[in-house]
Amino acid sequence: MTENGHLTDAVQHILLDLRQMKSFAARPLIIEKAQGIYLTDIDGKRYIDGISGIFVVNIGHGNQHVIEAIRKQQEKVSFVAPLHAVSDTAIRYVTRLGEITPAGLQTIKLLSGGSEATETAMKFARQYFRQAGKPSKYKFIGLYKGYHGATMGAMSATGLGGPRKSVFGPFLEGYVHIAPPACFTCAYGLSYPNCDLLCARMLDYTIQQQGAESVAGFIIEPISNTGGISTPPPEYHPLIRDICTKHNVLLIYDEIITGMGRTGRWFASQTFGVTPDLLCCGKGLSSGYAPLAAVAIRDDLYFSTFWGEDSANIHFAHGHTYGANPIAAAAGLAVIDVVEREGLIAHGQRIGDHIRARVSKEVAALGILGEVRGKGCLVGVEFVADMARKQHFPLERQFGKRVERRLLDAGIILRCDPNWIAFAPPLITTIPQADEMVDIFVRCVGDELQAGGA
Repeated sequence: MTENGHLTDAVQHILLDLRQMKSFAARPLIIEKAQGIYLTDIDGKRYIDGISGIFVVNIGHGNQHVIEAIRKQQEKVSFVAPLHAVSDTAIRYVTRLGEITPAGLQTIKLLSGGSEATETAMKFARQYFRQAGKPSKYKFIGLYKGYHGATMGAMSATGLGGPRKSVFGPFLEGYVHIAPPACFTCAYGLSYPNCDLLCARMLDYTIQQQGAESVAGFIIEPISNTGGISTPPPEYHPLIRDICTKHNVLLIYDEIITGMGRTGRWFASQTFGVTPDLLCCGKGLSSGYAPLAAVAIRDDLYFSTFWGEDSANIHFAHGHTYGANPIAAAAGLAVIDVVEREGLIAHGQRIGDHIRARVSKEVAALGILGEVRGKGCLVGVEFVADMARKQHFPLERQFGKRVERRLLDAGIILRCDPNWIAFAPPLITTIPQADEMVDIFVRCVGDELQAGGA
């Protein structure tokens, strides 16, 4: 048996994320190498990575500047236990990261994954209020359809239904949810702007009904991935900022996906002109070259409540083995260098605008466009069977998932849901490469529409 044959047979013994391994093992996608925006499997077939891994590889695969930075760091020191010490590289990285985070959020906890970041933010909020003399403030409000990670606290904050969450219940006490700012499928049946931003005002109502004295934080993705790249109207974020400030509730932004240039600024909080109290980031921080995440914390929260003498026992009582890892920090530093040197944020904005313009026109011409959403190089396309009535395809039709199969056969990987599909290619993508993606996408959508689910 060939080496590739052994790999194909052995794949049944690895558990991948959120999928049935029996069907995957029957037709596994095994990637051998990657360069730029392209992936190559063990049989030599090339795929366009139209989703940057999964909103991760913002600077593209195989960047030699980052690879060399990691190599040099490995020759110096690969691991420093955060319980005892810190590497010089981690200090330089925190300083550099603090230069691009919103003003006032320069205190940073380095971690290794997005779920660690959201857990950290919520634990920080609870300990903060306990030490600030308000121990009754422990609850968190999240959004339905929001996703914040796979650990139990992050999953408790998550507002998804279905097997991705339900099989792990019961969840932690103290988590409630409200409707998201999804204008296309408004939970209240209203239309923007005549709705008066009821989805945001419900935060105020919910805090009051729960009792402001019991609510510690409101956790939200500035643009919701699992909600379908749900992009709120411009007034939404300033309004929820004001509501949180009024009730002394910490505003937590989960920017695991939207950070590091994805939405046209370094962070979506800057895109929307709002500064949260805690900003969680990951994925694009290292562009996938090493496990890296972080929480940027409002400086005055930290220094007023956690900074003191050992005898006071007020330090942040939380940590992870691979926090502030020097190799990950070296990768993070190099990624910032690449993004700035190559002007990738502005370039990514142009690519996203180009994709939105094309799909808006060409999917509408097929008669099935619901809405095109997103910011920067993050694009969501919603499908409908009836454009006039905004009526989705029947769920059993699984339209977007059927398109996904066609896309994979055609050599492009996107984020696909039954009713919508997302583009988030590396920020290095060129206009011709973006056109190649859209050409394949529109052709596959048209082929599936013509097939009618047969």
